[in-house]
Amino acid sequence: MKFLHNPPRFLFFTGKGGVGKTSVACASALSLARAGRKVLLVSTDPASNIGQVFGLAVGNTVTAIPEVPGLSALEIDPEQAAEAYRERILAPVRGVLPETELAGVAESLSGSCTTEVASFDEFTSLLGDDAAYAEYSHIIFDTAPTGHTIRLLQLPGSWTDFLATGAGEPSCLGPLSGLDKHKEVYARAVEALADPLRTRLVLVTRAQPSSLKEVERTYLELNQIGIRGGYLVVNGVLPEAAGEEELAKALRAREAAAMEAIPGVVAELPRDVLELKPGNMVGIPALESLVAPTAGADAEEGPSSAIDIEDAPLAALVDGIEADGHGLVMCMGKGGVGKTTVAAAIAVALARRGHAVHLTTTDPAAHLSETLHGSVAGLTVSRIDPAAAIQEYRAHVMDTKGRSLDDEGRAALAEDLMSPCTDEVAVFRQFSRVVQESRRHFVVMDTAPTGHTLLLLDATGSYHREISRQVGDSMGFVTPLMRLQDPVGTKVILVTLAETTPVLEAEELKEDLERAGIHPWAWVINNSIAAAHPRSPFLRARAAHEADQITKVRAIADRVALIPLLPEEPIGEAKLTALTAFTSERV
Repeated sequence: MKFLHNPPRFLFFTGKGGVGKTSVACASALSLARAGRKVLLVSTDPASNIGQVFGLAVGNTVTAIPEVPGLSALEIDPEQAAEAYRERILAPVRGVLPETELAGVAESLSGSCTTEVASFDEFTSLLGDDAAYAEYSHIIFDTAPTGHTIRLLQLPGSWTDFLATGAGEPSCLGPLSGLDKHKEVYARAVEALADPLRTRLVLVTRAQPSSLKEVERTYLELNQIGIRGGYLVVNGVLPEAAGEEELAKALRAREAAAMEAIPGVVAELPRDVLELKPGNMVGIPALESLVAPTAGADAEEGPSSAIDIEDAPLAALVDGIEADGHGLVMCMGKGGVGKTTVAAAIAVALARRGHAVHLTTTDPAAHLSETLHGSVAGLTVSRIDPAAAIQEYRAHVMDTKGRSLDDEGRAALAEDLMSPCTDEVAVFRQFSRVVQESRRHFVVMDTAPTGHTLLLLDATGSYHREISRQVGDSMGFVTPLMRLQDPVGTKVILVTLAETTPVLEAEELKEDLERAGIHPWAWVINNSIAAAHPRSPFLRARAAHEADQITKVRAIADRVALIPLLPEEPIGEAKLTALTAFTSERV
């Protein structure tokens, strides 16, 4: 593999959600450890599944992989990191500050800003504190989906610049109070990221137009913050062993066309192609097979019962959504499971039934316009753009809070608003407007991948707690969180694939949502090979692996829709409309 030839100390695996970053990162860590290197595999994804891949519990502490000498793993869990970060700040002042002041400090350390700062603090220590991790010859980062990763990689520079200005009274002073002590570590992290002799960027993609365009965008954005060079890994390419049935031939033709159209900026990067395997990438034997050629003998045909799936049409979900006449529909799940497609299909179906519909996204890597491929009567499309939201928020604060300040005060306020902590607040404001809009008509939201969405919901919860504290029982109020908890006004749809890891992550998301009082209304299993009724042994083997996961989802979901893997990508109004009229007829 080119990307593992003479590797530097740090390797970053990034790309659009669902392309197999975790599998490739884990297989790479395993390969280096087998070669006698001491390797630390780190996940910066809030929805990490390294532990699931290796079949053991991996948390916020370095954990050895017993079956692989020399390999350890670490998952930077946002909540655990935030709790540890809060404790580091609060411990020295317990018993010193009055309880009321201590409670105020603790309140300032709640919310998504602290979560981001805490994760960032651990991330930079891996890059900038050489002494703490000197025993490892390689540190491999399995990153969050692209938008979240770019945000994380921008933070060392953002926080270094912000702290260098000597900001006096930042709005997130609580979270920032622990940062100033580590300026040198952040500076070293910036240097490490920009040094190709120390850091290698590995862009993981699928042979799909949207994934390849995302790789181009990622590559250009990372270049802008000093991370240059890189390697391209095209993962999950359908092998010849998949046979010559029409579905296999159509999928291979799609992949070949996408490969021919690789954007020029990344086409010249060193490239590796990894074939799709008949089984899931869970367990050490599966990981070791990832870099081996796929042989027909690997594809042992599964039992025919595994592909006898009863109809579960998406149209039935649209009927249920339409019955209320308005409301918010939120499509959630792991990156790469098809949330954008499902959200667009539901929005198009409602619009074609004569309803006013607003289709929007909170995903920095979403491509709604490309999925729709044109305008649809009755459908309005938008994106909650973080950059625009931040600019609008800063202008709003300056026009309101800054109106009565003198020049010195306005300058201090403007400096305060340059804090990266304002980003989540700004995006939350726009999110709240969309939630409010759903009282009048249908709003369908394509959310960011799981971890980023949970941060947004955390901000929603923080706002709810603050309003509750301020208003108390003196008067009634309705917050965005209360609207999300209303099963009539909001319908959360979990989108997944019939694979072990996506279903596990969807289950974890379900549990997180229910702790916040939000119960998922339905599940959609997308791109099901079983529902496509394949004939070749290879594809039937893939289908057989889906059966248990489909049964598992049916057991825990109130409603389920099943979308088969299709020969052509569902792009444009006609093909999206077909999804909501589709039953599991043989293709």
